[in-house]
Amino acid sequence: MTITVGDKIPEMKFKVRQGGDPKDLTTDEIFKGKKVVLFAVPGAFTPTCSLKHLPGFIQHYDDLKKKGVDTVACLSVNDHFVMGAWAKDQGAGDKIMMIADGNGDFTKAVGLTLDGSGFGLGTRSQRYAMVVDNGTIKTLNVEKGPSFEVSSAEAILQAL
Repeated sequence: MTITVGDKIPEMKFKVRQGGDPKDLTTDEIFKGKKVVLFAVPGAFTPTCSLKHLPGFIQHYDDLKKKGVDTVACLSVNDHFVMGAWAKDQGAGDKIMMIADGNGDFTKAVGLTLDGSGFGLGTRSQRYAMVVDNGTIKTLNVEKGPSFEVSSAEAILQAL
């Protein structure tokens, strides 16, 4: 079952890179008492993710902050080394929290997996973006198929 608007974010532990070092963060540490924009991509370094999705959130970071967003986070079913390298490659700096869902546990828990085995990618995350306020999902925009429309930074700005 797919998570929906009004649901709470499931309790999980993630790997992130801070200052070049790996760190464990819980969902409470990321979402409790904050307004968070979380967007997910099928894979770091993949074409649409690298050319459009992540760059859009970097570009509109200040606009999102002006709308009251505390944290902008990108999640992918990749390890924290890959997420750290991708953040560096894309110039994400301290703007975007790069969340590694290495085993896809969060992606499975929210019911947003993508079967990329036909392309040699295995199980990945669907492309989506959500607004989470104090752990509760307020907006959830999941792309249908390979499109890139509803999960863009611009779409989330309109939803805010």
